Amino acid sequence: MADMFLEKFRSLVPKYLEDKWNEADGLNAEELAEGLAQSGVSIPFVLEEFYLAVGNNEDFTEAYHFFFDPEELEIDGEYLLFLEDEEEKYVWGFKTSQLSVPDPIVYRRNNSKGTWTSEEGTFSEFTFDMFSWVFEELAAELDD
Repeated sequence: MADMFLEKFRSLVPKYLEDKWNEADGLNAEELAEGLAQSGVSIPFVLEEFYLAVGNNEDFTEAYHFFFDPEELEIDGEYLLFLEDEEEKYVWGFKTSQLSVPDPIVYRRNNSKGTWTSEEGTFSEFTFDMFSWVFEELAAELDD
């Protein structure tokens, strides 16, 4: 499959960090394959390209929310978990039945209730919206 999202994820670096993207920002294919082998899960194409683009850049993988490293990915019931908020109130995932979809819908679980809710957007939509919010929050904090 051709790179559908790779350049868009790479463009996050200059947009929010005012720096050029470089290979060190992302995982290489071997690192990603090793991590996925450890976790034993398959991931949607969009998440693979996210890791290849910015999977090593903590400004993205640990900005208010924490993206699981490939070796930390896990299946919980009917969902593949990939993200958790800093207070561990919520976790985000994909339905395992949708892992073959290139850019599946994201779901959020309220950890205290155990209930899942659709974010009503795909991973790419959700991620770009989340980073927009995160970096706007950071800019506002720096202005205070």
